[in-house]
Amino acid sequence: MIKITHIADPKKRKHADVAICPVWKTKAQALVALELKEFDALIKTPLDDFSGKKGETLLLYREKGVEKRVLLLGLGEKASCQTETLRQAYASAIKQLRAKKIKSCNLLLPSFEEKEALSIIRASLEGLILANYAFDCFKSTPLNEPLETACICGIDPSHASFMKKVERIMQGVYLARDLVNRNADDSNVEGLIQAAKDLSKDCKKLKVVVLHEKQLEKERMNLLLAVGKGSAHPPALVVLEYMGDPSSKEKVALVGKGITFDTGGLNLKTTGHIEAMKCDMAGSACVLGVMQSLCSLEIKKNVIGVLALAENAIGPGSYKPGDVYTSRLGKTVEIGNTDAEGRLVLADALSYVEDTYAPSVVIDFATLTGAIVIALGEEAAGLFSNDDSLVRGLQKAALRTDERLWRLPLYPEYTEMLKSEIADLKNIGGRPASSCTAAAFLQQFIKKAAWAHLDIAGVAYLSKPKSYHPTLATGSGVRVTIDFLEHFDEKDSM
Repeated sequence: MIKITHIADPKKRKHADVAICPVWKTKAQALVALELKEFDALIKTPLDDFSGKKGETLLLYREKGVEKRVLLLGLGEKASCQTETLRQAYASAIKQLRAKKIKSCNLLLPSFEEKEALSIIRASLEGLILANYAFDCFKSTPLNEPLETACICGIDPSHASFMKKVERIMQGVYLARDLVNRNADDSNVEGLIQAAKDLSKDCKKLKVVVLHEKQLEKERMNLLLAVGKGSAHPPALVVLEYMGDPSSKEKVALVGKGITFDTGGLNLKTTGHIEAMKCDMAGSACVLGVMQSLCSLEIKKNVIGVLALAENAIGPGSYKPGDVYTSRLGKTVEIGNTDAEGRLVLADALSYVEDTYAPSVVIDFATLTGAIVIALGEEAAGLFSNDDSLVRGLQKAALRTDERLWRLPLYPEYTEMLKSEIADLKNIGGRPASSCTAAAFLQQFIKKAAWAHLDIAGVAYLSKPKSYHPTLATGSGVRVTIDFLEHFDEKDSM
């Protein structure tokens, strides 16, 4: 990740390849967004090709100054500037600098009031770091190499620790992205088990427990076992116990769908739908990213991370449409479609974590349905829940981080659509409202806990770059979850 330093007085900054100078758009002309006269001269003369509108950039060269290049960065009108504006603007600047193979920058922040400091610092730093991500290990010649260093100018020393906190959260996002972007044979069941164990080596508060086939059989996790029957890689359940506050009995459980590659099983996916299925473990990658950030930040919360791991492959032992399996909870499930496998592995994982750890809150993350992409596109994750206060807490975190969550209903009729002639439930309810019926299926395996299901199928993996997200994995869910965990026991946070 990029090496970041900071300085309070922009006038005392040291040499870099370029300075990023934020600019407001006004009715008269562009206006430098901070009190630093050396840049005023650059825009005193109205520029026909730069007005300071949101996301607009203009690279200028000068003979004198700490930097020979200055990148003017439009933030739009000051009155309408939001944190997401800053995040996207600084991301666009970084992408432009990377295209020119620039290695170092001095990043100037717009002038702000103290009450705005943390949100401005966070958004700007996130835009820088998220846009600077590179996954090019499969390239013989790296393209658009990332910046190596950045100095954030205008940071009061009292905010240095907050900057470090943001960086540590970004490390969790990077981990989630890396795990999803790797080959499926690297982020297979064994690979994700190893990733969990690697986290525990550096964190004394983190304990990793792995349930392999025999333990899964003992725990009656027949749904998880069924999904993995066709693979050469046996399924597993990984539990990461983070006890940040041993004095408290309060626990939050995070459960991630970890289908390391989804062929669809005997209901085989077709061309156009199978190519990106290494991303179907993005829910587990999100949980691992959150756990890394928790450890790094030493957050005083007790969090149980669960990875429900299996490869939905085709083999002699593949589970079959029409078969009936008994879940860990005792409910029987008729397999209507082997490509509706994520809800099966999650069902056993949800009942296990609730029975074993008695968490007050359970949140699952899953690239669960294509229907959520049809409904919300790549703009928001679907949010389903049995608890209104939990929804409020998650939505507040979503607003603070700009990781959008959109609540969808869990009407009783959706559960009715899952009825089976020969079992308690079917694992599919047909095409109508299929994201809702998938969530309704999961709800059947929650007894008491406040529960939320995040369907991240549209936001976890992108077909083309967007703003501060690259093509492929986004690490979606890490930032909003960390924010939620930091605030969830505050008054009115839930």
